[in-house]
Amino acid sequence: MKKTFSKIDKPLLIVTILLCGIGLLMVFSASSISAIHRYNKSITYFFVRQLAFIIASFIGGFIILHIKTKWYKKIHWFLIIGITIVLASLLVYGEITNHVQSWFYIPHTGFALQPSEFAKSFLILFMAIYYNKLIKNKNATIIQYLIPLAIAFVIGILIAMQPDFGSAMILLAIAFCIFISIPMAKSNLPKIMLALGIGGILLLLALVYSGAEILNSDQMSRFNFRNPCQRYTEESGYQVCNGFIAINNGHFTGVGVGNSSQKYLYLPESHTDFIFAILVEELGLFMGIFVLTLYIFLLYRILKIAKEAYNLRNSIIAYGTFWLFTFHIVINLCGMLALLPLTGVPLPLMSYGGSSTINFIGMLFLTQRVAIENKETKYQLELKKLTN
Repeated sequence: MKKTFSKIDKPLLIVTILLCGIGLLMVFSASSISAIHRYNKSITYFFVRQLAFIIASFIGGFIILHIKTKWYKKIHWFLIIGITIVLASLLVYGEITNHVQSWFYIPHTGFALQPSEFAKSFLILFMAIYYNKLIKNKNATIIQYLIPLAIAFVIGILIAMQPDFGSAMILLAIAFCIFISIPMAKSNLPKIMLALGIGGILLLLALVYSGAEILNSDQMSRFNFRNPCQRYTEESGYQVCNGFIAINNGHFTGVGVGNSSQKYLYLPESHTDFIFAILVEELGLFMGIFVLTLYIFLLYRILKIAKEAYNLRNSIIAYGTFWLFTFHIVINLCGMLALLPLTGVPLPLMSYGGSSTINFIGMLFLTQRVAIENKETKYQLELKKLTN
């Protein structure tokens, strides 16, 4: 245990703990009013649950640190097929919350699982194992390279049918970013891009003619996202405008922890989608900039680990984690600032949420495993040079 811990990327671990700590504080503050008045729970209800999610995630993370990434070759098909079946079952047996059928509620526990969050990570892991093996096959065909993208399209359709358009787009964007990073002959790229274009058209047709409501009226209204304060009576305008008010209230130093006015039910999702707005209101613009700096540093460390990987499998795992965090951070903050439609995408390590918290921390520890293997491989190569 001590030997393994000594090889992890300590700056990445420190920034992970910092973001989780700040997030936990803000979940407690942002949810304190809605917990009582909206959910009829105790003031610490969401705080205690989020703390439990973080503790469970770190315990699971330390287990992940001791599992070699090559071991996932045994289960990568099982994971991707399993999550596809679960997502399909969700459309029949899932619970509907806020017009979206995205959760399985665990009886008698009060907890719910959101499979779409884990689908993103399972897809990253699957693509890492798949392409690491395929790249060694000199006779691999274009069709073989496209199989993971076809799987991503199927999973994307299932998520979009919930309908959870934000998660579907993030999953497909991650898959595409991983795909274009795969080393392959440049002569194949035009054919591959043509195949992707045809696949995109087929995906669109499948969604249109599936009979499912791809976007409900509430989600459609979110595409009208500009000038939210001029549309205060509309739900999307109401939420984003109150987010603007929260940020404006904070100025440079904030109104103090617990003193937010916008969390008094002006922001219905103050502890999830709009937690950054509450953070700026209570702790100020300086703290907001500090948190953004932490995110930039987190992404830098992940990217560094990806570039130092000695095999494609580990490189894709780290790159996939980089894109997972990047898309979530950008879409959440841009939605809050009315630069993009509001999609309900959580802010990593800050927003309240069991499935998202477990998934984000799990992927960070999987990236830490890559960092460990980078150091082990580097040591073995240096030792080999000395002995030759």
